[in-house]
Amino acid sequence: MTAGNTVTVVALIDQAAAQLEAAGLSLANGFGQGTLSAFDEAAWLVLWRLGLPLDDLDSVANRPVTPEQRAQLATLLEARISTRKPTAYLTQEAWLQGVPFYVDERVIIPRSLIAELLVDESIDPWLSVDTHRVLDLCTGNASLAILAAMAYPDVVIDAADLSTDALAVARINVDRHALQSRITLLVSDGLAACNGKENGGYDLILCNPPYVNATTMAALPAEFRAEPSLALAGGEDGMDFIRGLFLTAAAHMSENAVLVLEIGNERAHFERAFPELEPLWFETSAGPDQVLLLTRQQLA
Repeated sequence: MTAGNTVTVVALIDQAAAQLEAAGLSLANGFGQGTLSAFDEAAWLVLWRLGLPLDDLDSVANRPVTPEQRAQLATLLEARISTRKPTAYLTQEAWLQGVPFYVDERVIIPRSLIAELLVDESIDPWLSVDTHRVLDLCTGNASLAILAAMAYPDVVIDAADLSTDALAVARINVDRHALQSRITLLVSDGLAACNGKENGGYDLILCNPPYVNATTMAALPAEFRAEPSLALAGGEDGMDFIRGLFLTAAAHMSENAVLVLEIGNERAHFERAFPELEPLWFETSAGPDQVLLLTRQQLA
């Protein structure tokens, strides 16, 4: 709503959403890195630029916006549209399950569906009082490690990644959430430098690996191409990293451990690559075929 020349926060969001849509941004071309619609993306940009809480639009929806603030938003919106740089990189912040994380171009933008399973306790039936050691493999900015630490206050977590750049961002987030005593960051190519074998094995492994197949990688919109390809590209069928993981995972797992693995839209490729496996598939907001669970016995 506007009154005279007064523009409210929600009116500014509506205008920004219309600009994003007019620029050709859509879920298939530009959204999906933390938001799923033009309105959500516009709300993120407007609220961040105005220094307002990102999770409480209702309380500020009718607040007036000054001409100076509108000009600042116009500059930010132009950057989003002209450069196709993801909003999270412009704001250097992303939220996952209500928790804020620092991000920049050194990491992919956190959006793992495993986060839902940690918060809604879907994984809990496979855990026990003996669950003490967790590995977040391909940790990126450490968002899953941090959410796991919040969900399971009695565990310690190794958060591993091949990218030292990603781990530098992870360090910022671990420190931000004061979890230094419970989360250890490891430089590791897959499981190579993880110490599960030496300590009785991990009781839970979380992994959101690079799994995008080559055909899909070639067709990604500019926003996704702005992310580190190391964290996205999974080879011709998307399964390259996962093949290596399955060869060694059981040796790093305790007797009753489970692996929770995200594979996105690659179920068909997964089933062709591993026809002998019968994983449990979790229901998520993206459907029932993007995150799976395997036991140590299955992997052995």
